[in-house]
Amino acid sequence: MTFIVFYLGLGVVGGLLGGMLGVGGGIVVVPALIWIFKHEGVQPDVLTHLAIGTSLAGIIFTSLSAIIAQQKRGAIDWTVVRMLVPATLIGGLVSGYLAGFIPAQTLKMIFSVFLIMVSLQLLAKWQPAAHWTLPGPKGLWGVGLGIGSLSAMMGIGGGTISVPFLHACNVEMKRAIAISSTLGFPIALFGAAGFVLSGWHHPGLPAWTLGYIDLPALLAVGVTSVIVAPMGVRLAHHLPVAKLKRAFGILLLVVALQMLFGG
Repeated sequence: MTFIVFYLGLGVVGGLLGGMLGVGGGIVVVPALIWIFKHEGVQPDVLTHLAIGTSLAGIIFTSLSAIIAQQKRGAIDWTVVRMLVPATLIGGLVSGYLAGFIPAQTLKMIFSVFLIMVSLQLLAKWQPAAHWTLPGPKGLWGVGLGIGSLSAMMGIGGGTISVPFLHACNVEMKRAIAISSTLGFPIALFGAAGFVLSGWHHPGLPAWTLGYIDLPALLAVGVTSVIVAPMGVRLAHHLPVAKLKRAFGILLLVVALQMLFGG
């Protein structure tokens, strides 16, 4: 019961961040699940994979809730979404499957270093050149493959990659967050499917799992995140852009450092 309470609280935090910053909540959910599963006695060799797979499955519900809230505000640029989605689907499915075979410590290190790089860029108040714009269809296909692959591998909804990329292309921050929230759904859906396949019947997994997805954790996190995500969307549309970027950068840095040095 104690862990169920943790899961419910984690869903609140993940849903709020997913709606407000377009990140799906995975940057907080993954390290938190690693900590909870460790204290539940989950074997170390499946610990990180189970946390990432469960996080991706939860983002399916968080992103759906955020998409509905963003669409009501007319904030989603569906032209950009349609060009990015096919490639993110392919990248997410392939990477989600292959990540199941990467050593857990390596996966954790990749995740942490990537977050530090993104956070420093945001906190440095870097501004893109005025002439930088979104690439054409072929360029967006390449970007979509990268977003889908990295996001599924690290159990995130894609916002930690797509929001900085869109910002670098001079897409307004709130519009970038809305696009990122929308991309989170296909990334999470296909990435989670990959983790189900790669973890299918793994002998080291605990009870009540579907591949690398912990079903009790998914239920608790998913329910609360769906309820809270629209509140995050409302916050995103009321906070100044500079504060959104700063909050995004600080959050990424804290989580990355905790994962690297927190044990």
